[in-house]
Amino acid sequence: MTTIDPQTLNTFRELMDIRSGTALPADEVTLTGSDPFYRTPFRIGEVTAAVLAARGVAANDLWAMRTGRRQKISVDARAAAATSLSGGEETLLKGEDGLYHSIPTSAAMKHMVALTQPWATADGGWVLPHTNLPHLERRVLHVLACNSTVEDVAAAVGRWDADALENALADARACGGKVRTPEEWLAHPHGAYLAARPVVEITKVADSAPEPLPKGGKAPLSGLRVLDLTRILAGPTAGLSLVEHGAEVLMVTAPELPQVPAFVRDTSHGKRSTFLNFTRPEEADRLRELVEIADVFIDGYRPGRLAAYGFGAEQLRALRPGLIHVSVNCFGSGGPFADRAGWDQVAQAVTGICHTQGELNGSGRPELTPVFMCDFITGFLGAYGAMLALARRAREGGSYRVQVSLCQSAMLLQREGLISDFADAPGHLSPEEFEALSIRVDGTCYGDLKTLAPVLRMSETPCTWPRPTPALGSDRPEWQHWVTPAPKAAGAVR
Repeated sequence: MTTIDPQTLNTFRELMDIRSGTALPADEVTLTGSDPFYRTPFRIGEVTAAVLAARGVAANDLWAMRTGRRQKISVDARAAAATSLSGGEETLLKGEDGLYHSIPTSAAMKHMVALTQPWATADGGWVLPHTNLPHLERRVLHVLACNSTVEDVAAAVGRWDADALENALADARACGGKVRTPEEWLAHPHGAYLAARPVVEITKVADSAPEPLPKGGKAPLSGLRVLDLTRILAGPTAGLSLVEHGAEVLMVTAPELPQVPAFVRDTSHGKRSTFLNFTRPEEADRLRELVEIADVFIDGYRPGRLAAYGFGAEQLRALRPGLIHVSVNCFGSGGPFADRAGWDQVAQAVTGICHTQGELNGSGRPELTPVFMCDFITGFLGAYGAMLALARRAREGGSYRVQVSLCQSAMLLQREGLISDFADAPGHLSPEEFEALSIRVDGTCYGDLKTLAPVLRMSETPCTWPRPTPALGSDRPEWQHWVTPAPKAAGAVR
């Protein structure tokens, strides 16, 4: 088996530079395996493994604070690559015959994938309109003035110039992006803005008293509380990552919000789930009560959406000094596109991934990669940043903003370089590999499942899910162990 020195990977070095602090023991991190895993020139497995390893280092820093001990970390690149199949073929359902079978992709998902592709424009460019979720599809179709078929969308895009359509979709609060080369993206004001910033931005935004980690506990994040206000892959993956290191994660949504059931199923392991509609005063008050003793708040909404209802980063910080606010979005912390919403496919289009994928695949047109890897990498990075911020809070106090984005993850992936011999890559784990890496999750609202287990290995505090993936809204809007918040003037909550 191939062993990779993590320090040879740009991704790992970048993340360790963000961490700073004491140097790691030479034998703390072991990476094995290599790309290609998918039919793509991008090093999805190795980059994901490096990000997961960095996440393990951040968890290890917290464990060392608790115990004075560090532990060994290992990640296999093939297993890491397979995390990008979450919500798809790496989850099986037990049938009446007692055997586990693949779960068919929904018709809605197939339709979205068919429409959400790069289409040629009148000026020789390409634009990818994104049609996931019904309200976003309606907005796209309104701009294009067409029906929801592949033929109509392709023809309608072909009547626009690329820049004009990209801007029109943004003005309509729809989602989409112009396909650019990597060089065009870095020359664009937004690409240049992101290139000048770290892939994970951690900013101390206010002073407050230090908050030592809760005493006791069997995991790095034991006793810490996380509010997960996210949907669909990147944000939920950040919450899932914190569950795996021992945090109590309560995901908050509302019954009327559209979801993708397969993604909910595979990114909710170990969490609790409750319904609160923050547009209703009484339910917003309950959410504020939850915030008052939370440690981390993950915001995956369109930029500015939560702030309009009193739950923006500054408002939350005033409510709970010492809070770690994690922002997960498409376009990052600033720049001309900062207020735009987007998805993995949009990030692939605008940053150059679609261009390179199509060019090196020999297809003669831009293409998406086989998986939504930017989503998962971004979620892992969000958890990494949250744990670094928690360590800083324990040492020096303060409230922190952590900002990660799909575009930054796409750029990180490209900075790792390309491979050429990927045509015969398998694109999935072998049955033997899957059996060795999977876990059975019985009694869920989806049935009895077999799914890819956490692939980050830690020698003393294994990554685990304390409960099965829940039905949405199946828990009360409360923490498992309530404590009385300290007076706001006192600064620290604990």
